[in-house]
This record gives sequence, C-alpha cells and structure tokens, in this order.
Amino acid sequence: MWVKGKRVTSYKSVSTDLKNAGGKFEDREVVVDGKLVTSRTPPDLPAFMKETLALLK
Repeated sequence: MWVKGKRVTSYKSVSTDLKNAGGKFEDREVVVDGKLVTSRTPPDLPAFMKETLALLK
C-alpha cells in the first residue's frame, strides 16, 4: 500500500483504514512524510497548499 510506514492524516472516519493499511495516523492539520502531503478537511487547505508548494520549489 502507498501509506505503509508513512505518517499521514485524513478525515477521522478514515483513520482506521489508514492504520490497517500500515499508515501512522496523526490527527493534525497537515502531515508531510517525504513527498507525501496529507490533510484532514477542506479548512486545512491553506496549510496543505503551503506544504505542497514548498515541496515543488
């Protein structure tokens, strides 16, 4: 799975699925693990975009 061993975040309702897939779930606005950027909800979009743009520079 693409999340195995990776630190990730998402909607709380998906956290069990991510853990079962081997992900390390963190309940945070945005989580960056290497080139993988994840966030929880639409209000987290500014933080998600900030981290995504930082990786693209």
